[in-house]
Amino acid sequence: QVQLVESGGGSVQAGESLRLSCVASGRTVSMLTMGWFRQAPGKEREFVAGVGWKTDTKYYGDSVKGRFTISREYAKNTVYLEMNSVNPEDMAVYYCAAKTSEVGGPWEYDVWGQGTQVAVSS
Repeated sequence: QVQLVESGGGSVQAGESLRLSCVASGRTVSMLTMGWFRQAPGKEREFVAGVGWKTDTKYYGDSVKGRFTISREYAKNTVYLEMNSVNPEDMAVYYCAAKTSEVGGPWEYDVWGQGTQVAVSS
């Protein structure tokens, strides 16, 4: 089993930047994809960004494309989310997630972190 721990959340001014981190532990050899999701009060969970753990292929949700950057440090089992030019719509709890099984589809993440809160002030 893989365990995920997010960090780096907090308060940020609109237009500023913030960097989130997620460290994976456990059976990390099984990881196929790591990604970020977010959920704001009253809204559905939204895909933010993902990266193929071995391929380093990156993909983004439309709402953050061009502003956020996902990256992974393979040797440290860590994935990052660089959030640039944040706006109030980015305020949410951000969850790190991993796909560790080939049984489901490419986007069916099966391991989740506990989340880190991001607040945006204007």
